[in-house]
Amino acid sequence: MNARIHVLAAEGVRAGLDLEIGQLAAFIVTDEGRQIAPFHRVPWAETAMPEVEMPPHLRRMSMDFFCAPFGPNDVDPAPYHGWPANSRWSVIDDQRLPDGHRATFRLDQTVLGATLTKTLTVRDGHPFLYQAHRFDGGTGALSLGQHAMVHFPSDGLVSFSEKKFAETSRTPLEGDPAQGRSVFRYPAQGPLNAFPCGDGTTVDLHNYPVAQKHDDLVALIENPANPLGWAAAVRPEQRDMALILKSPRTLPITLLWYSNGGRFYPPWSERHTGVLGIEEACSSFADGHRASIGTNALSAQGVQTCVELDGGIEIRTVIGALGSTAKPSRVRNVIQESDRLLIDTETAQKRVPFDHNFLEVPI
Repeated sequence: MNARIHVLAAEGVRAGLDLEIGQLAAFIVTDEGRQIAPFHRVPWAETAMPEVEMPPHLRRMSMDFFCAPFGPNDVDPAPYHGWPANSRWSVIDDQRLPDGHRATFRLDQTVLGATLTKTLTVRDGHPFLYQAHRFDGGTGALSLGQHAMVHFPSDGLVSFSEKKFAETSRTPLEGDPAQGRSVFRYPAQGPLNAFPCGDGTTVDLHNYPVAQKHDDLVALIENPANPLGWAAAVRPEQRDMALILKSPRTLPITLLWYSNGGRFYPPWSERHTGVLGIEEACSSFADGHRASIGTNALSAQGVQTCVELDGGIEIRTVIGALGSTAKPSRVRNVIQESDRLLIDTETAQKRVPFDHNFLEVPI
């Protein structure tokens, strides 16, 4: 790790935060004697590309990061995905716990006048990174999201907590065939196992990949009755999986970003392949700040797409990485128990240590 990376470590887990942009530069879990690292970092992260103009978040985009707002910032000037993913964070506390390691960071910029702090925690034997983002002060409405990315070198299986439906926005991510390619139908609404494409076919969003040479974004709307929001990305050939956990009350949308060689221009240049963004959000797709705080296609259906900064809100998420000695299978359910998380797959059950109180924080 270089000087800009702040490292947290506990037994069996290590994470590193890039202080210049607030993004995870490393997250590695040791499980059954193997190092498990399913989360993605862009291939140009450590390559000098002075000829290509790009915002800071894209230059070293990696693994997981907090966005506020989510998408274009067209209300309060800031780069795409906001200052939290594009500017410096300062360490304000770092402490070894009896059973782990915790560090707190403050964003040097403000967001709509609010101070934003990030607290990351790892615990001995827990294959998770616990993440909390707290806004203090500030006024106005804001979209936000936690932007995790999983790398699939080969075919994968993707499962979710119960969703009401899947929907795309009015316009594709890549509408100019000279610049890129999107294959989903825009706009469209449908079930996860038969989502419509522009050519009249359907795809099953539980599989990866769903197409070749495409970039697409689809929103999955959480059933608000779910006790836990979860997504599991299983990589059978790598014998591991990534887990993303949330409270459905705070982040009612899961945005799936399929990035599989479908952008032809730099820095993407058809080389950003095998990536699935699993982005837990409160946002109108990636349409930006203004669209999310107004009436939009999702809010018109009763889906919350922004939060109000009313003096203090906190957003919590958890990411995890688990291995298996056998070839993993599709996840059927993820259940919180008293001090464990039960991962129920088609072929086995696995219980791992988990802080079951962590996600129960009012928005």
